[in-house]
Amino acid sequence: MLTPDELKAAVPRGMLAFPLTDFDSGNAFERNGYVRRLEWLAGYKPAAFFIAGGAGEFFSLTPAEFSAVVETAVKTCGGKLPVIAASGFGTRTAIEYARESERLGADGILLLPPYLTEGSQEGLRAHIAAVCKSTQLGVIVYNRANCRLAADTVAKLAQDCPNLIGFKDGVGDTEQLTAIRSALGTRLVFLNGMPTAETYARAYRGIGIPVYSSAIFNFVPRTALQFQQAVNAGDDATVDAVLRDFILPYARIRNRQPGYAVSIVKAGAAIVGRSAGPVRPPLSDCTPDEVAMLRALIEKLGPQE
Repeated sequence: MLTPDELKAAVPRGMLAFPLTDFDSGNAFERNGYVRRLEWLAGYKPAAFFIAGGAGEFFSLTPAEFSAVVETAVKTCGGKLPVIAASGFGTRTAIEYARESERLGADGILLLPPYLTEGSQEGLRAHIAAVCKSTQLGVIVYNRANCRLAADTVAKLAQDCPNLIGFKDGVGDTEQLTAIRSALGTRLVFLNGMPTAETYARAYRGIGIPVYSSAIFNFVPRTALQFQQAVNAGDDATVDAVLRDFILPYARIRNRQPGYAVSIVKAGAAIVGRSAGPVRPPLSDCTPDEVAMLRALIEKLGPQE
């Protein structure tokens, strides 16, 4: 396992991958397919795997399934690249998930927003601090939905929780991000965690946040890496072309239904011969017409292997 400081240094080194969780036709976790998926994606050398996160349908996994997913990822990729496991729901449950991930040998925790209810800044601070203090692993907090943190809250957490090493943003409020980065400096690593983060990659890089997580890496890894390289190199012509020809049309399909941020990734994986099975309710799979539209976009990109 990496120390929190080692994890903080490792995360910004490249693409952040959020592998899908494989389900079979009966909607049970399919371990062998998951191993093949991780081995395939690891070959493209991402900076880290975020396991059982949003794209991995964390919300739908039973505790036993969660343990099986994390254990499989650690056994498959542990020591080769960082394995960061999700945690979430209420505070006590989130602590149990964090401790289980540590027991299984994960390198870090991505703390998702609390389940359902809104909280005050003090309540959110207490929730995040309790999870951080329950584990020795490095923790990245996901600023999204009902966990939207003020700069003062993040500064207090950074002071009280040495193993809080990252801030993943899924809100897109430039003023908020600027205030937090101004208050924290280099104390935390900042990540672009917007849906289809490529859409925002150039803007986030402009405010000093070049690192992002990529959902499309799950099925078009070559294109995902080429796009990231173009953003980092200031190759605006390539960035504009990929946005126009793939990312923006892809996002229009994703926006057709709530939850399609996961469904469309599973559709893409199936199209390229790397099916992870269906999504679990309350998500719904893309329609045949939508799959056909996505297939046409993928085919224009060329081979990914």
